Amino acid sequence: MASPTEQDNPPSPQAWDLGRFTQTLAFFIDPRSFIETLPLVGSLSQWPAWLTPFLPPELQPISNTPQSTVLVLGATGNLGRRVVALLLAQQYRVKALVRNPARANDILGTSTLSPAQQAQLTLMVGDVTQAESLPADLLTDVDAVISCLGAIVRPANPENREAKYTEGTTYYEPALIEATPEQVEYQGIQNLLNLAQPHFQATSGQRIIFDFCPPNEANAQLWGALDDVVMGGVSQSGLRILTTSALFTGVVSTANSGGFVSIRTKNFQPPLDLSRFEGIQLRLKGDGQRYKFFIRSSPAWDGVGYAFSFDTVADQWQTLKIPFEQLTPVFRAKRNPAAPPFEPTTVYSLQLMLSKFEYDGGLNPHFQPGPFALELETISAYLDHHPLPRWIMVSSAGATRPGTPEAATDPRPIVRLSEQLGGILTWKFRGEELIRQSGIPYTIIRPTALTEATGQQPLIMSQGDTLAGKVSRQDVAQLCVQALKWPAAVQKTLEIAAGDGGIVPQDWGRGLELLKAD
Repeated sequence: MASPTEQDNPPSPQAWDLGRFTQTLAFFIDPRSFIETLPLVGSLSQWPAWLTPFLPPELQPISNTPQSTVLVLGATGNLGRRVVALLLAQQYRVKALVRNPARANDILGTSTLSPAQQAQLTLMVGDVTQAESLPADLLTDVDAVISCLGAIVRPANPENREAKYTEGTTYYEPALIEATPEQVEYQGIQNLLNLAQPHFQATSGQRIIFDFCPPNEANAQLWGALDDVVMGGVSQSGLRILTTSALFTGVVSTANSGGFVSIRTKNFQPPLDLSRFEGIQLRLKGDGQRYKFFIRSSPAWDGVGYAFSFDTVADQWQTLKIPFEQLTPVFRAKRNPAAPPFEPTTVYSLQLMLSKFEYDGGLNPHFQPGPFALELETISAYLDHHPLPRWIMVSSAGATRPGTPEAATDPRPIVRLSEQLGGILTWKFRGEELIRQSGIPYTIIRPTALTEATGQQPLIMSQGDTLAGKVSRQDVAQLCVQALKWPAAVQKTLEIAAGDGGIVPQDWGRGLELLKAD
């Protein structure tokens, strides 16, 4: 730490390091854009030539930031492909389990996707009916599963296949194609759960954003120093990669009216969606000083940051939880009560800071100029309560009806034909039971007859397995994707059909709140 002399007697002014200033700008943003925002040079239309020598070669933000990853089962089916498209459109990373990657690329239209969406999509090759074919890394980094698995059933007469696909409810003599319902919808689910249960138990309630153990240079490259050099100061800091951690370290000085050091990430592209979590968790070891953590839900370079101050214990590891609800909106070290609440769906950057100031001109009570050290193992998002669905299963209305006295007269053809189709509903229900007993937070959606009708229709949501009717595949896919963010969907089984008096799409989440948990 610095001597009392430096604290009591402000250091003499020192020369400003213009090179570090321009390198700081160039690391985080395109300097042309930044120059045009400065009031003194706002009229400049060209990048000043005198700054060019200081520019590093890389000016653009790193785009492969960690996103929520969803594994889609049955991804090449008529429903699954819609789920994949919606997830990609909402900037999720998608793992699609497929048997034939060439066919999958054709069905999913991979070649027509944007470069960013192509980077978001990973095809995993395997067959759910053959446990040994499932990739060992199938669940790696996966936050949730959407299962559209189903034995393939088509009209026996090829001439009727398109009509059945489009209409949904007209009866045509059916036939099974390829694997049986038992193989796909029961044994296949069991094979997947053998991988998924240990994975979700190990990652329950947490999502790693940065893991510095073992060393990861790619993680370090996302972070850059943002010190008081931007306002004329001479403090210096950086992030060093150690054997089992990363070290935020340097020297903070109050010379030239400075007094802060920080490291900040480049803007995540696309932004992180942390809406399913309650806050940020840091695993760290400090030096006894008080630091600040900032998180931003805007891409603005000089905008509102949401701050949390925390004290460290010298040379002791701590697990620090920062609830989103306790973040303070701050702009240029001043509280901003008029700022909107923190928005966890669009997280653009993270920042750690050591400053002589707290907020609103107040001083940091534990600040010491001189050398400092804050060691980091992990930065993660955490969830202590209100879990979100991690396995969303599309089953079928009528799943509980085979074998009941009413089955023979049930208005739903699939119920009357279940045994003819290899006990398809029986095995769907047994697959549901595997999910319910797995310990994984789930939602089970039982659509009525699937059609190609236009989406965005009001939905009737029901329980008790008596609902008949039809529903658009697009709406089923939309409900699956939206349910990923709804705590009200957890541990619920529901039947859905389109119909007058149903719940409009913007209120589907509220409709789920009215349903009973299993």
